[in-house]
Amino acid sequence: MDNNGKNELIRLANTPMPFGKYKGVLLIDLPETYIVWFHGQGFPEGQIGKLLGLLYEIKLNGLEDLIRPLKSK
Repeated sequence: MDNNGKNELIRLANTPMPFGKYKGVLLIDLPETYIVWFHGQGFPEGQIGKLLGLLYEIKLNGLEDLIRPLKSK
C-alpha cells in the first residue's frame, strides 16, 4: 500500500462526520446501516464522499477492526 492509501485509512479513523444525524462522530464509528443508506443514495462529492465510499467497502467486508487502531489517542 502506498502512502496515499495509508493516509486515507488514517483519515478514515480520525475524521468526524461533518454534517447530518451523526455530525461529529468519527467516520469509522458510523453505523453500517447509515453507510449502506449513503451507498444507495449516492455519496457526496469531494474528499468526504471518497472516504465514505472507502468506509462502505471496509464495513461490507467486516474490516473495521483493522482501522480502529489507527485512531489518534
